[in-house]
Order: sequence, then structure tokens, then C-alpha cells
Amino acid sequence: MIYDIVHVTRFDYGAQVKFARCNLRLKPIDWPGQRLETYELQVTPSGRLSPAHAEAGLANVTRLVIDEPVRRLTIESIARVAVDRLVPVPAADDPTLGEVAALARDSRDLSAAGPASYLFPSPLIPLDRDIAAWCASDLDPGRPALEAGIALARRIQDEFEFDAAATLVDTPPHEAFAQRRGVCQDFAQIMISGLRAAGLPAAYASGYIRTIPPPGQPRLVGADATHAWVLLWCGPVRGWIGLDPTNGIWMAGDHVVMAVGRDYAEIAPVDGVVLGSGAQSMDVSVDVAPQEELVA
Repeated sequence: MIYDIVHVTRFDYGAQVKFARCNLRLKPIDWPGQRLETYELQVTPSGRLSPAHAEAGLANVTRLVIDEPVRRLTIESIARVAVDRLVPVPAADDPTLGEVAALARDSRDLSAAGPASYLFPSPLIPLDRDIAAWCASDLDPGRPALEAGIALARRIQDEFEFDAAATLVDTPPHEAFAQRRGVCQDFAQIMISGLRAAGLPAAYASGYIRTIPPPGQPRLVGADATHAWVLLWCGPVRGWIGLDPTNGIWMAGDHVVMAVGRDYAEIAPVDGVVLGSGAQSMDVSVDVAPQEELVA
């Protein structure tokens, strides 16, 4: 499947901003099962764009500097991504969770894609006793890794309510867990906290999910916005397996990975600093269109 993705971020400032320096992580990365075919970034009013190194996580980072006064800023990211990713199928020879934990501890891969980077708590995803205990019922060390991962994702989808008004971007996992409601970021953070508490490498994936469902299937939650889900490392053979606790499904042909990190703070689509006074408002719109739908 080939997807055309348009991601537009608009800032309106209450007073003129004299200077802005932003990090943009809007260009999808190459990841197993997907390939970036074309990419274009448009900024209005125009600023200085330059490539930057990712300080952490796996992301394509562009540095944007605007050094002339502005009241509005529009950032439009246009990507075409080819996705050829099958739905994972649990197998009889899958490693158990206990084996995965041991393999991760013994791994010498210290790269941004290695399991060691995702074993421990991170600033936005601390370990939590209540979350760990709740997740533990699905995470018996003797259970096959893929079977356990999808079981936990589906239990979160079943027992938590999607409620965009329940949390904010900085709501900690324990608050969303106590409410049993939130958005995709909350559900991913809860699942990651529980997996890491069990000694398992779990990463935060940011990206997109297809806007238009196949005929006869329900619309997936998270379309028309950036989406978040979980990557569970299942050993060197299986590698990273994607699990979407918001929808209770595997990461497969409907998902496009934009960036991967320990938590949202490492791979936020847009962050940075502005110099000015007054309030600001931000509006984000996303359209993920399968190319076949455009042709039709």
C-alpha cells in the first residue's frame, strides 16, 4: 500500500514572535516494512531549514529557525510512504517473555534501535507499582512474547475508554491509568510502563494510521491525527513487533512509523523555543490517504 500523508501544524501567536527555533520530526523514518518514497516540507512564512542529528531515539530531525517577526506560522509536511508489512502471526517457536528479557539484558547493541535503550524508565514513562501489577497478569515469563503482547494490548483496548478530554499531553501514565480513560499516547505509555516493569524492552512509536478503513470495517481510532503505539522487542529473530493498544491490533499495513523513542518527549513532531509575549494556539490536521483511494 502507498500512502500520501499531509500533516499541517498551524501556530497563531497573541503577539509578534521575534525569534523561533524549532525541531521538526515530521519526516517518516525508514523502518522494516515501510519505505519513504518522496518528502516535502513547506513553511510559511519561510525560515531557515537545516538537517539536525537526533539527540535520542530514531527520527529524521529538521531544524527550523525564524528570525523575523511573525504572528502566524504554518508547517506543512507532505510524504509518500510505501508500506508492505504483514500482520504478525504468533508461532510455536516464539521466545518466551523470560527469554526475551534475558536476551535484552545480554545484548551488546547500544544503538538507537537496540533493546538496551528501552529497558529502563524514561522521563515521561516512570515505573508504577499499580500499572506493573495490572499488566503482570498478561506477562507471565513463560508465555510466548507475541501472544502476551497482543493480549495486553487488547485488554487495554477493552478496559480503557478513549476520551480526548480526559488527559493532556503532559498527563502522567498513573493518572490516565487511575481514570481508565485517555488517548493513544496514554494507552501506549501505560503499556510501555508495564512491559518495562517486567524487564522487557518497549519503545514508543509515533506516526500515522490510515484515515479510510477498508470496506465494511470500522474506522480506526487515531486517524486524522498523529497516532502512538508500542514496539515490543521480541528477540533478535523476531525483532521489534508493533502493538496498538488503542485499537487492540498489531502494527501492520495500516500504520506508518514516523519516529521511535523511549517516550513522546524524545520524538515530539514539533518542539522548540519562541521569543515573544502573549498566548499561542496550535492546530494540527493530518490526512492519510491510500493511493488507491485517490485513484478511485
